Amino acid sequence: MQTGWPRKLLRYFLIAIAAFVGLSVFFVLVFRFVPVFGSMVMVERKVGSWLHGDNLEIQQQWTPWARLSDNAKLAVMAGEDQRFPDHWGFDTDQIRRALTSWSDGGDLRGASTISQQTARNLFLWTGRSWVRKGLEAWFTLLLEALWPKQRILEVYLNIAEWDTGVFGLQAAAEHYFGTSAANLSVTQASRLAAILPNPRGWSASRPSPYVLQRAAWIQRQMRNLGGTAFLQRIE
Repeated sequence: MQTGWPRKLLRYFLIAIAAFVGLSVFFVLVFRFVPVFGSMVMVERKVGSWLHGDNLEIQQQWTPWARLSDNAKLAVMAGEDQRFPDHWGFDTDQIRRALTSWSDGGDLRGASTISQQTARNLFLWTGRSWVRKGLEAWFTLLLEALWPKQRILEVYLNIAEWDTGVFGLQAAAEHYFGTSAANLSVTQASRLAAILPNPRGWSASRPSPYVLQRAAWIQRQMRNLGGTAFLQRIE
C-alpha cells in the first residue's frame, strides 16, 4: 500500500499547482476590469495594527485613469521606472547594474519595476524572501501578459502606499496637500513620487533636504522624457 503514496503526493501537488495557476489567472483577469479597492499590503498593515493593539484606519479611494493627474503619472514613471513603456515587467539593465554594484562590495539596490511593485502590493506581502520573489515574478508576468501598461500604472497609483494607512493617489493628495488626485501640480507630484521608496518615513508636505533633492531630480527627468507627452507611449 505504501508504494502508492509517492504517486498520490505527486497528484495532490500537481492539483495544488494547477489550482494556484487557475486562481491567480482568474484574479488577474478580474482586476483588469474592476476597480481595486484593496491590496494584500493594506490587509497586512491592518492586521499588523490589530496585533499591536491599534486600529489603523486605511485611507484609499479608487480613482480612474482619467481623474489621475498626468503630472503624477509621469513623475512616478520618472522616479521609479523610466523604461516602463518598453520592458516586459523586468528592467534587465537596472538588474545588471544592481548586481554589479553588489559584486563590487556595495549594497544590493532594488531594481523593481512598476509592474513588479504592482504585483507585490496587490497580491503579496512585504518583506524579503525567495518565495515571495518567485511569486512576485509569476504575478508580474501575468500582469504584463494580461493587462495593458496603462492599467498597470492605473492600479499602481491606486494602491501604492504613501504614508501609514494612506494608499492610492487620491488619499495621498488629500493627506499631504488638501487637493485631489486630478489637480496635483508638478511640484506636488514630484514630491509624492520622491517619497515612494520610504513612504512611512518621508513626508511630501514636510520634505527633508534629501526628499527635495530627489523631487528636483524627478522634475528634471520628467522634462528629459518630454513631459506628459511621454504618457502617449502607454495609452
